Amino acid sequence: MTDVSHDKGTDMKAETFLPDDYRPAEDEPFMNERQIEYFRRKLMNWRDELLEGSRDTIEGMKDSTRNIPDIADRASEETDRALELRTRDRQRKLVAKIDSALRRIEEGEYGYCEVTGEPISLKRLDARPIATMSLEAQERHERREKVHRDD
Repeated sequence: MTDVSHDKGTDMKAETFLPDDYRPAEDEPFMNERQIEYFRRKLMNWRDELLEGSRDTIEGMKDSTRNIPDIADRASEETDRALELRTRDRQRKLVAKIDSALRRIEEGEYGYCEVTGEPISLKRLDARPIATMSLEAQERHERREKVHRDD
């Protein structure tokens, strides 16, 4: 007779209960189950919104591929399309960053600065859930980039 009860934790993850009004707080353990679930849901919802928006964009662009005889109207249409494509490209890059953050959650690395290894503040993560650096590391990084740009 084999005991399989010890395998349950690895195969099936119990869903973490999260009240609707839950907000991560500094006085609880950093990146506890509730905080991780909060950020996972926040990232998933953001990703879903972006993907839904890009589906709408594609549909809109399919509808607008018509021959416009007036050159000014056609130029305006082309400008709008170029703007839409730039916006979509930005959204695509953002979705890739969200996917990367979700991977970090799965790997247990989410919420920690990739430069210093220190926790990223909850306030920063709440405002920018795809952040990979603490505010201090990000500012140092940007100062170094600015110095190199000014050369």
